[in-house]
Amino acid sequence: MSPELTVVVPTLDERDNIEVLVERIARVLEGVAWEVIFVDDDSRDGTLEVLHRLARRDARIRYIHRIGRSGLSSACLEGMASSSAPYLAVMDADLQHDEELLPQMLELLRRGDTDLVVGSRYVEGGEDRGLSNTRLKLSRMAAWLGRLVLRVPLHDSMSGFFMLTRELYLRSARRVSGKGFKILLDIVASVPELVRIKEIPFVFRERHAGESKLDTLVVYEFILVLADKLVGRYIPVQFLIFSLVGFLGALLHLSVLGTLLNFAGLEFVYAQLAATVFAMTVNFTVNNLFTFRVRRLRGSGFARGLLFFYGVCGVGAFVNIRVAVYLFGLGVPWWGAGLIGMIIGAVWNFSVATIVVWHREHRGRLAKAEPVGHETEGPVVPAKPIEKP
Repeated sequence: MSPELTVVVPTLDERDNIEVLVERIARVLEGVAWEVIFVDDDSRDGTLEVLHRLARRDARIRYIHRIGRSGLSSACLEGMASSSAPYLAVMDADLQHDEELLPQMLELLRRGDTDLVVGSRYVEGGEDRGLSNTRLKLSRMAAWLGRLVLRVPLHDSMSGFFMLTRELYLRSARRVSGKGFKILLDIVASVPELVRIKEIPFVFRERHAGESKLDTLVVYEFILVLADKLVGRYIPVQFLIFSLVGFLGALLHLSVLGTLLNFAGLEFVYAQLAATVFAMTVNFTVNNLFTFRVRRLRGSGFARGLLFFYGVCGVGAFVNIRVAVYLFGLGVPWWGAGLIGMIIGAVWNFSVATIVVWHREHRGRLAKAEPVGHETEGPVVPAKPIEKP
């Protein structure tokens, strides 16, 4: 029998939670044709072994082993794409989401007047016990931003617990960015038509076992998704961040240069050299932390990447100057020539740094350490065969 409902569960090092979650899903969905698809980002704690054992025992349990790419949002999308069920649910593996609500969500969608049912912490009856005070404030701020910027009728746009129709998934599939931790708002904002949404309250519980993969930068990534929906079709958001970091680096360069000249008494050539190296080092570090966070370099990779970054920016500065001088010689006003040269230099730095410094080959070894962001390329390990011994 084909499943009516697919529950998609992204996983990374959740060994001690998997069997408990499956037992709870089986109990609350008794009488429903269901399946659960775990999408695992190459766990190293034994999660894959547990998933394989369960999948061999129960045909309703499947899993996808992803190698060389990572990210909760992209994992959810990959799990949905592998299902043929008319209804798709998303929930975490840490048992913080209330599986008891799955039948109610399914019934609401079966009626045909709703496209999406969201488990909400911020409607009457909902609670957020599983977050620290800091993360609670950040979560509420992000939910407020979602409503303000995109005018999405959601009280809890940061929720990771929801159920939608397959039709809604298909309407959004070609437009979603798949970035960061939160896929819900991404889906809703990717559909040009009105989405019929119902929110039901749930109590966000304490994690059952293991450690949370979230950190305070999850709101930063949430804002990136909002920015991508607003301007991403015109200018890549990652380029805008790279350019902003470069602008701040230029201000830092001038500050260090002035300090070394006026207070340290260095000659200009040495002060300029020191300020340049310092600003590029800071730029590289900030870009490594934020702009290219998914491909973040560590250890010896960080040192090699820094050297390559020096080279890329050196060539970019040369291109900037040559273009500006050429345009100025053609009669272009100084400010226009300088601006165009700066833009071309920035595009060069970003494009080449993406290829040379933060190359995609780094993703495999960083997937476990940095399970955030939109990374969909790489070898695919198919869902394991579904069979009963």
